[in-house]
Amino acid sequence: MKKRLLQLFIVPVIVFGVFSCSSKSGGGGGGSDEANLVVTLNPPAGSTQPAAPQIDFPLTVSITSTMPPQGVTIDVKAAPDGSATNFFTESKSSTAANNNFTITGTPTGVVSVVTVTVTSKTKATNTVTLSYRYTRKP
Repeated sequence: MKKRLLQLFIVPVIVFGVFSCSSKSGGGGGGSDEANLVVTLNPPAGSTQPAAPQIDFPLTVSITSTMPPQGVTIDVKAAPDGSATNFFTESKSSTAANNNFTITGTPTGVVSVVTVTVTSKTKATNTVTLSYRYTRKP
C-alpha cells in the first residue's frame, strides 16, 4: 500500500517535470531577433554639402547599432543628381563599426548624390539606405 501511494505521488511529479522542460523553446541561432541597423554618415545623411574644390571626397559610414553576427555589406554609389549613371561605386563587407570610403571621379560644377545602402549579411531584410548631396567646384 505504501508503494502504491508513493507511485501515485512520484509518477505525476516526474511526468509534470518532463513535460514542463520539453515545452520550453530553445535559444540561440535566431536571426529574427537581430537588432535593426542604425547607421550614420559623415557627411551627414540628408545634407547638402557646400561646393568644394577637392578631387577626392571622404565618407565615413558608421554602424551605431549592434553589429549583425555575420557583419554587413556596404554599397556606396555616386551619380549626378537626376541621373541613373553612377560615376562611383564601391561595395565592401565589414564587421567594423566605422568604415571609410573615398569618392573619386566627381564631375565639376554638378550636384552629385551619394547613396549608401547597408545590409545585414545575417538578415537580408535588415537594411538602411541614406544619401546626401555635394558639388565639386571647377
